Amino acid sequence: MDPKRELTSVDLAALVTELNRYEGAKVDKAYLYGDDLLRLKMRDFDRGRVELLLEVGDIKRAHLADPKNVPDAPGRPPQFAMMLRNRLNGADFAGVEQYDFDRILTFSFDRPDENTQIVVELFGQGNIAILDETGDVIRSLETVRLKSRTVAPGAQYEFPSSRLNPLTVSRHELERVMSQSDTDVVRTLATQLNLGGLYAEELCTRAGVDKTLDITDATDATYDKVYDAIETLREQVRAGEFDPRIYLDDEDEVVDVTPFPLQEHQKDGLSEEAYDTFNEALDEYFVRLDLTADEQEATSNRPDFEEEIAKQERIIEQQEQAISGFDERADAERERAELLYARYDLVDDVLSTVRGAREQGVPWDDIAEKLAEGAEQGIPEAEAVTNVDGAEGTVTVDIDGTSVTLDVSMGVEKNANRLYTEAKRIQEKKEGALAAIEDTREELEAVKKRRDEWEADDDEEEADDDEEYEETDWLSLQSVPVKSSEQWYERFRWFRTSDGFLVIGGRNADQNEELVKKYMSKHDRFFHTQARGGPVTILKATGPSEPSVEVDFPDPSLEEAAQFAVSYSSIWKDGRFADDAYMVEPSQVSKTPESGEYIEKGSFVIRGDRTYFEDVPAKVGVGIQCEGETRVIGGPPSAIEPRVEAMLTLTPGQYAQNDAAKLCYRDFRNMFTDQSFVRKVASPDQIQEFLPPGGSAIVED
Repeated sequence: MDPKRELTSVDLAALVTELNRYEGAKVDKAYLYGDDLLRLKMRDFDRGRVELLLEVGDIKRAHLADPKNVPDAPGRPPQFAMMLRNRLNGADFAGVEQYDFDRILTFSFDRPDENTQIVVELFGQGNIAILDETGDVIRSLETVRLKSRTVAPGAQYEFPSSRLNPLTVSRHELERVMSQSDTDVVRTLATQLNLGGLYAEELCTRAGVDKTLDITDATDATYDKVYDAIETLREQVRAGEFDPRIYLDDEDEVVDVTPFPLQEHQKDGLSEEAYDTFNEALDEYFVRLDLTADEQEATSNRPDFEEEIAKQERIIEQQEQAISGFDERADAERERAELLYARYDLVDDVLSTVRGAREQGVPWDDIAEKLAEGAEQGIPEAEAVTNVDGAEGTVTVDIDGTSVTLDVSMGVEKNANRLYTEAKRIQEKKEGALAAIEDTREELEAVKKRRDEWEADDDEEEADDDEEYEETDWLSLQSVPVKSSEQWYERFRWFRTSDGFLVIGGRNADQNEELVKKYMSKHDRFFHTQARGGPVTILKATGPSEPSVEVDFPDPSLEEAAQFAVSYSSIWKDGRFADDAYMVEPSQVSKTPESGEYIEKGSFVIRGDRTYFEDVPAKVGVGIQCEGETRVIGGPPSAIEPRVEAMLTLTPGQYAQNDAAKLCYRDFRNMFTDQSFVRKVASPDQIQEFLPPGGSAIVED
């Protein structure tokens, strides 16, 4: 039995109950490890330090952890973690919800100045999205653009299509959904009731129902037993009455963790360990799962692509089966509605008789007996009634061999309209299912692509200690994959410092005005050269959608921002190789001139003391980035070199801007084996975007 690596919907429903007991805990810090593990360090008034782990990679989990089990804090936090710290520092944990019965958790955090939600997607490829008070995405680990939904910065967050929640389903809805299936009980519970394989089998065992029983052979007694088992599960989850277990195989390796004991695991002979809380069990399980994975990594670290492909293909098969029945079900509902009108008088008599009896206080059981007696006497209206359900307030009638359930509180027209509405809902559900199957097919293709890339790398690797280096030798690769996305700042001049801070500069007077008025925040830094004709240069403390916070900028970032301001100023066009630059705070920058003076568009008045950077060299590095995103970037050489696989250094020189860009392009093509890749990401036009105005020359470092 393979160990569980992802939490189920039932697990999450139980987890939400426990996590909400920590409502009111205050957030101290946020940490991001790699690109899939988020840690929130919080303080609870009664319990002290609280560590929340959210992981959305190969392992998908969410739980509280013992402080001794959390990883050490990483180095300098990435922008995602910095943004979260700015928004969550001092915020109160306001609770967590599970979306429908899906593997999605929404954590809410309140602060007097702003509220934040963290949506954790624990399915598919996994994702974490940070939302503002309006539900717009501030930032997400992954950008999702599918036919059915979008998760992207600046867009409203979109949940996947709703799923039936078995923990809220009524007895009537349970029978209606299951009776429309064309397979056995356990598969119907797993797919149509969204319980998954394990819990579908567990409910069958608890209910004493043969899991291989065909739906066509299911009776009212079958549905009663299944519903009773679901109700018991529902009450366990709602009341938080858990008895958590970790299950181990014959080699004492963990294989599952559940909020309560499962008879299915006991039947399989798995040994078990009991825990006081589900969070404790989850924490211990994933710690031990990591240890097991570390031991196994020595023998194989290849992902099981074939299993994932088979899983996606099974999902597609199930989705196709579900879709194939939607039209038939919708037609059946419409046919029932039309039968009500075709036998209007009979249906109206049945409804009027039952409704009149209820208005006189006659119990449902007595009504059922009277109708049975009438059927024995040959009364057509009584003969048509096949079932009376007092709990649901319905009667079921047989009209020309078709069974139709009627709501006694409604007349014939409203009952027919209800059936037409149900037919429409089924058709809409079909549309959602068609979109969902397209998403699954996209995920299947993504898995196949990762498998092909992995196998291609295997073919190129040598069996020695230099394997990792060979995998990242981008210059020698026959085919370099292109990965890119558009960022808001790319229409300006820009680069990231060696410490990861964003620097943006204006290309003209209009952009200079825009940067100061729209994008400069109070904790940023403003740079300019002593010479006229330089760009407005801003060293950003935070992004435009993040609250401004004070930052202690490292010296290398300040020096690189100064070099950027000098290199893209008019001194480059003048053929000069150095100049002075200065730095001020945003509060010192003004558009208000002294009395009698005039300020040109794109110019500003600087008041107060300035910090000077003397004799700053005019020098620019242009390179091709391959890790993460693939693109050409440019700026101070010390900031560009660590981020690129190939770089050229330029100073003021004899070649016009467009000619210099062509020279760079030719040199880059000679560096890369995959010349088509260079043409896609670093054409002369793309390179020219990062060259200063005026003549340039390529120099040796």
